[in-house]
Amino acid sequence: MITLPVGLYFSSKAYIFEGTLGMSNRDSYFYAAIVAVVTVHVVLAMFVYVAWSEGSRQWREGKQD
Repeated sequence: MITLPVGLYFSSKAYIFEGTLGMSNRDSYFYAAIVAVVTVHVVLAMFVYVAWSEGSRQWREGKQD
């Protein structure tokens, strides 16, 4: 949950935005931050989905803690 957004931030900044697209240092910070924020939202959505489906499976089976 932490390493993927941070890793994508630095890798997209260095390799995609500055390296491939040739953006300035200031612009690449901005767009890399957008990539990291979107990644955080995707990771959190997957976490909530897995937790929700696990909880509903236990409810269907009649398990009560």
